[in-house]
Amino acid sequence: MDEKFEKENIFGFGDENVNFAKYFIGKSYLNPLTNPKEIVFLANVTFEPGCRNNWHIFITPARVVDKF
Repeated sequence: MDEKFEKENIFGFGDENVNFAKYFIGKSYLNPLTNPKEIVFLANVTFEPGCRNNWHIFITPARVVDKF
């Protein structure tokens, strides 16, 4: 990933999102922000340039926040 973006990304990249890779064309990275066993699950997902989503659905409520 881009070094400049890495410095500006306050949440960090996390690990490659291999558990959900089947839903993406390209790589995504998942960085959990909370422990889902203790509180609602929050995570930062970062997409490599050109990454596309194969229209997966959220089976639980989710909020998507984009930073452009």
